[in-house]
Amino acid sequence: MFAVAGAAASTGAAHAAYPEKPITLLIPFAPGGSSDIIGRLVAPALADKLGQSVVIENISGAGGVVGTQRAVRAPADGYTVLVGSGSEILINGLINPSISYDGQKDLAPVAFIGVGPMVLVGKPELAAGDFSELRALAAREPGALSYASAGNGTPMHVAGELLNMHAGLDLTHVPYRGAAPALVDVMGGQIDLAVSTLSAAQPHIRAGRVKALGTTGAETSALAPDLPALGKQPGLEGFDLGVWFGLFVPTGTPPDVVKALEDAARSVLAAPELRAKLAEQGIEASGESGEALRAFMQGEVEKYQDVVKAANLTLDPAAAK
Repeated sequence: MFAVAGAAASTGAAHAAYPEKPITLLIPFAPGGSSDIIGRLVAPALADKLGQSVVIENISGAGGVVGTQRAVRAPADGYTVLVGSGSEILINGLINPSISYDGQKDLAPVAFIGVGPMVLVGKPELAAGDFSELRALAAREPGALSYASAGNGTPMHVAGELLNMHAGLDLTHVPYRGAAPALVDVMGGQIDLAVSTLSAAQPHIRAGRVKALGTTGAETSALAPDLPALGKQPGLEGFDLGVWFGLFVPTGTPPDVVKALEDAARSVLAAPELRAKLAEQGIEASGESGEALRAFMQGEVEKYQDVVKAANLTLDPAAAK
């Protein structure tokens, strides 16, 4: 756990009653991944605004499902807040109907943190320096190359399978318990490739520890202008999948508590300093309301449904590393 001390209690009627004790900011992935990085950037400002400590708790496993289940089952009192993304909130339910929660019904959106691109990276010794060379390498050795994701049902898994389908890569998926451990094995050469969030991969790209083969967007990202867009590659025209993040609480949390959290989150996400820090990590800050996030999610789930069907996406039998 990681605690962030808050300042003196904020003023305002809702804030006078809430919060009265430390808040747990639950991260459903391993430390070092994108959700963790974002949570640790947001937590100090949120603690200062709310006047209470914010305690970060990482609960990884099953592509974010284990930690999200913990958030869904937590008391609906505003003292457990989830840093959620498309995988655990939406995608996992589409490919695994046995999941015990409905991300749209069992969680209430609080605030929209932001969006960012994903990136395809390779191990340092990979015999391909760009995507066209990777495609040729995969054609010469069908099924020999592997790619890591942050877990089954994550946007990285979806993106990897779409690349297989549209580019004919025939890559073998290896699920991990988050972006950080996946990237460790790519850097060490234990696995050939990974689809990662830009936020988790960017430090390793800059340090030359992994090869960046392109972002998963239709256009070059302003957050990574030096990286090519995979959506501009032959056969991948229009390829466009990103990641998004928001704050959530269990459904049934009192409206005044949700409002207090939303006001605090939107205020801190409007700060230029925090927005700049998020941009450095490959995330374009939003700061929109919980209702705006709910509307955005509706559009996303429709897109994910189309992708899951087109790619015939299912859970891998292998356990996540």
